[in-house]
Amino acid sequence: MTTIRNTPWDALEVGMEAELRRVCRADDFFVFANITGNMNPKHFPRFKNVEGALQEPVAPAMWIATLVSSVLGNKLPGPGTLYKSHCLEFFERAFAGDEVVVRIKLTEKKDDCIAVFECAIDTTDGKKLARGVAEVIAPTDPMDYSFDDIPGLIVERHVHFDKLLAEARPLPPIRTAVVAPESEDALLGPLLGYDNTLIDPILIGDAAKIREAAAKVGRDISAFELIDEPRHRAAAALGVRLVNEGRAAALMKGNLHTDILLAEIVKRDGGLRVGRRLSHVFVMDVPGLTHLLLISDAAINIAPDLETKVDITQNAIDLAHTLGMAEPKVGILSAVETVNPRIPSTLEAAALSKMAERGQITGALVDGPLAMDNAINLEAARTKGIQSMVAGQAEILIAPNLESANMLAKELTFIAHAEAGGIVIGAKCPVILTSRADDDKARLVSCAVAALYAHRKPPA
Repeated sequence: MTTIRNTPWDALEVGMEAELRRVCRADDFFVFANITGNMNPKHFPRFKNVEGALQEPVAPAMWIATLVSSVLGNKLPGPGTLYKSHCLEFFERAFAGDEVVVRIKLTEKKDDCIAVFECAIDTTDGKKLARGVAEVIAPTDPMDYSFDDIPGLIVERHVHFDKLLAEARPLPPIRTAVVAPESEDALLGPLLGYDNTLIDPILIGDAAKIREAAAKVGRDISAFELIDEPRHRAAAALGVRLVNEGRAAALMKGNLHTDILLAEIVKRDGGLRVGRRLSHVFVMDVPGLTHLLLISDAAINIAPDLETKVDITQNAIDLAHTLGMAEPKVGILSAVETVNPRIPSTLEAAALSKMAERGQITGALVDGPLAMDNAINLEAARTKGIQSMVAGQAEILIAPNLESANMLAKELTFIAHAEAGGIVIGAKCPVILTSRADDDKARLVSCAVAALYAHRKPPA
């Protein structure tokens, strides 16, 4: 328990000092912007100057000033202190990453419990940021306060997806067969991917409907290859054929049933099978997590058996490698972290872990069964006494079945404010499955993930 105590008026003596050190973080500036409404772009990451060069975000001066109140309210005089006045003059600027030191010194005690403090704010590398004077009404009675129950804040900022997009945009766009983009929603995905140089779409479907959708979103699609095939099954077969002929390196689902597209992909003759089960992988940027989180399988395999789970796990690992994870940590989920014969998913999790030890699953650290809490939270793993290289730090979560994976991904999206993209892998090419509920970022990242996978996967 963290407790702070004050120094009451009678115990204050001229000459008393206190200080605070704080590293400036871009997330602090986002919180300040939301509190104050000050949306000055110079305080946000990736601000560009007039020459177009990227600049570190500048710490808002008034945010710097609030650090003085932190010293006064927490240290000297401490809890119970109330402001009377505050005057600061600013000299230089702090930036994200700078460590700031705030020093206060009691210079005078006035009537009515008014204490006067000199204030100095500098960076630890010697920049003089501000000087001034604060007057406060000091507390008269001893007081202490425990602040462990103060709610924390998580900034909804998706830096991991921004990194993926930055890595994918310089790559040559992948030729992508888009099947039945016959509605506004279905057309927006490939258009976003094209605008960001991620994909080069071939539009396959009812040409009249596609042109009508383009008119509704205000886009000219005359420069795109457009193949008129109003029958969805035939359009899906045509998309698969373009991949087999080397004219496309990816598939993208438009406004048709997923089953129709997948049926053409998994055909033994003329499909895109490569000897492994197809599976869907959600790639998620969850606020508060320091890494990407991959979840599988939430869209293809309803009740996978052990053999299918081997492919699901290996598919997710292979995708993780193309996203920059050299040796991802894979948590095989169940309701509990111990093997229980009455819970079949714990038996399969244990088998998958042993198979990874024996080289039947490669390229990752695999452990299970793990419950959700001790898969992603180190404190929960330690509390349960779990000794593992994966527990508490899993980057890939393999769920027991489609229902649990889908609910987990949707809960993170709609409750924890995560962003989610994803693709189907295990075929000759990545398959981008978009949903009408996806926002622009999700559509864009799905294209980026497909592009990175297509460019970086090792040859079959």
